[in-house]
Amino acid sequence: MKNLSTLTRLFASSVLLLALTAGCEQEKTISYSRDVKPILATYCTECHLPGGAGTEASGFSMASYEDLMRGTHNGPMIIARDSLGSNMVVLMEGRADPSIKMPHGKAQGADKEQIETIRRWIDQGALNN
Repeated sequence: MKNLSTLTRLFASSVLLLALTAGCEQEKTISYSRDVKPILATYCTECHLPGGAGTEASGFSMASYEDLMRGTHNGPMIIARDSLGSNMVVLMEGRADPSIKMPHGKAQGADKEQIETIRRWIDQGALNN
């Protein structure tokens, strides 16, 4: 009987340890400067720098982190910790009217993995890191 009790405690301890370590895995921190800014530079800043067509039309400049977080004449494009509600992601994914998908026309946009990187950065707080 003593061996069964010891085995039960050992099993329970093992299960508890597995549960605790499973919850400790941390998602990779996405960096604005290392991960997000290069994506924006490739697909967005051609139009969204001062004097660019996108900035002129909407007021949305991506020249700096501060500009990016300021958004457009009509409000923010990024809502920290809310990638689903962040209009920049909505436009990049084409979830809005096709006439305003970013980038416009037939220009190549970011792929799903790159958009997911931006989503994770926003969900992690859209930090200037």
